[in-house]
Amino acid sequence: MITIPTRSQPKPLKNGVENRVLSLWKKLGGNAIGRKLFNLTLSRSVPYSGSIKADVKHIEPGFVKVVLKVRRKIRNHLNSIHAIALANFGELSSGLAMITALPSGTRSIVTHLEIEYLKKARGQLLAEGRASPPDVIDKPVDSLATADILDAEGDLVACVTVLWRLSPKIDTEERVKHE
Repeated sequence: MITIPTRSQPKPLKNGVENRVLSLWKKLGGNAIGRKLFNLTLSRSVPYSGSIKADVKHIEPGFVKVVLKVRRKIRNHLNSIHAIALANFGELSSGLAMITALPSGTRSIVTHLEIEYLKKARGQLLAEGRASPPDVIDKPVDSLATADILDAEGDLVACVTVLWRLSPKIDTEERVKHE
């Protein structure tokens, strides 16, 4: 079964369970300096995604807003944002939405990524990432996360869909039994 993210507002995690990303965002995301520190930490924690220097503006469980400013290093020969930089931006945004919505004790990995390019991407971009994984993960399940990438005029530039394989974490003792 595959769960599909909804466009409605995400629900908060049960019992106030928070992961490290959400906890860090709640500590730092309330002001410009804190957000800069959060983005620096994220960039160093995930170096490849950090290479595009995206700027997280909003996070809540299952929903994020991330901004990408145009820089020479991410442009192509057509003076627009490179296709792979857009894919990286969408994967980062959808991934943040997914990991902030996961129930505790869940491990996750991307198994498929699709991107549909709709318009040349020029100027500052906004990605809205969404994910609605199941509330309980007691066996492996596939779940979709999405990111809509918009330009400064609000036009849809690209749509990213990412399939995640979610499964319960196995503690060390159980892992030894399975091996």
